[in-house]
Amino acid sequence: MHLTRAAAVAALLALATPAGAKSLSWSFSADILTLDPHSSNNTFTNAFLDNVYETLVRHNQRLELEPALATRWEVVSPTVWRFQLRDGVRFQGGETFGAEDVVFSWQRLNTPGALARGVLSIIKEIRATGPLTVEIETERPFPILLNALTQMHIMDAGWAAANNAAAATNLQAREETGASRAANGTGPFRIISRQIDGPTVLAPYAGWWDTPQHNLTEVTFQPIRSAPTRTAALLGGQVDALVELPLQDIPRIEANANLKVVQGPELRTIYLGFDHFRDELVYSDVRGRNPLRDVRVRQAIYQAIDVETLRRSVMRGNAWIAGTMASPFLNGAPTDINTRTFPYDPDAAKRLLAEAGYPDGFSLGLACPNDRYVYDERLCIAISGMLGRVGIRIIPQFETVALWSRRINASDVSMFMVGHAGLPLADVYSTLSEVLRTRTPNAAGLNVGRWSNAAFDALVDRIAETGDETQRRALIREALLIEKREVAHVPLHQQPVVWASRRNIDLAQSPDNRLRLRYVQVN
Repeated sequence: MHLTRAAAVAALLALATPAGAKSLSWSFSADILTLDPHSSNNTFTNAFLDNVYETLVRHNQRLELEPALATRWEVVSPTVWRFQLRDGVRFQGGETFGAEDVVFSWQRLNTPGALARGVLSIIKEIRATGPLTVEIETERPFPILLNALTQMHIMDAGWAAANNAAAATNLQAREETGASRAANGTGPFRIISRQIDGPTVLAPYAGWWDTPQHNLTEVTFQPIRSAPTRTAALLGGQVDALVELPLQDIPRIEANANLKVVQGPELRTIYLGFDHFRDELVYSDVRGRNPLRDVRVRQAIYQAIDVETLRRSVMRGNAWIAGTMASPFLNGAPTDINTRTFPYDPDAAKRLLAEAGYPDGFSLGLACPNDRYVYDERLCIAISGMLGRVGIRIIPQFETVALWSRRINASDVSMFMVGHAGLPLADVYSTLSEVLRTRTPNAAGLNVGRWSNAAFDALVDRIAETGDETQRRALIREALLIEKREVAHVPLHQQPVVWASRRNIDLAQSPDNRLRLRYVQVN
């Protein structure tokens, strides 16, 4: 007998969920890559494993930092932090948690297969100073170390050794270890069974040190890659929740009395960037100069784009207009300057182009993904039309994410659309340091257009080492204002996080688009 994809998913979930259990079944467009908490830099995989493995500090659903495996901390010197660890914590296999596990986890993050190191590379050493105390030394002063530590999952040293997992599983080499197939964290949920591209079943960990705010008895995660099939699975009752709902399916879910749409602003800011570094654009009919180096041209592009129309007509009202390159939901973001620098004004845009020496406009390539962001291609089509009305003739370079990523990574662009969420730090510093500061071989790899401003870079250096929060926020504000005045980019909006579920489920959505199962309630 041949089963449809939806029917097959339903059958698998039925097998995985005992009758009468207060359970949750949910779906996403991709499977997790591994159960090894140190082997992946994939956002969804790491977010999933947050439910199983824990860190010294954690974000709550409002993205506020709070104690987790560490109960308190102090700054001993500009580069040394001392942490008191939580007493009485046990791993899901029964092992006792202690300082040696923190030291081991850091050492494991420095093995060849560890892609999760990322923002943790600022750490120079972690050393145990007692059974339940550790000191973390950084390469330089780094006042947002706590944000970085939300990415350091703690493993049990003995369990890892016994399961051939003393080093991080090397996914690129297609390696398999005990840690890639099984998990042993201290978190609120433990893995019961795992099937690649099939159901992964979790259950609450009865020995969890914290007080559960959820009321779940079982959780089943089922990846469904096709967006129509995912929506059909929710409408048909095969799953209880989706953490990725296409905007075009919102009316279908809202029309169902048993379902609801859960949505709010994501941290991710969608923006247009420019080639600032070439003397002549690669994709343009202008020869011998780069018109995008002229602030009047950049302002003309800014004022030619009607962001309200994009929000209303393309995004179906589900977007939050951006005034700066940093979402107001990021830690440290100044909300008072999150306003548009210039109004929508096509006539002003035409005058600016004429003043810059382009009364008849020019052609310009626009690199845009067609399967990466919410309504990305539709946005770029609408923007192309708006720019065309002021004389900028767009050469469309609308491609799948694989081709677009290759183009972006090589800076093979003239104008381009990208999004950045300030993750994993959930702090403005991520945007300042990774997207906006001057690009070098070892820094600012996401500065695709190579914008460079020495005064801005100096502020970012000060922000990185300033511990006083009031002073730090003032420096952040000053830096973002420099970028705004230069019209170095055109911020468009924060795109929505759109989830859906049965009406009796409270998913506790967060702007970082992570499902924290410890908050989920089934009523």
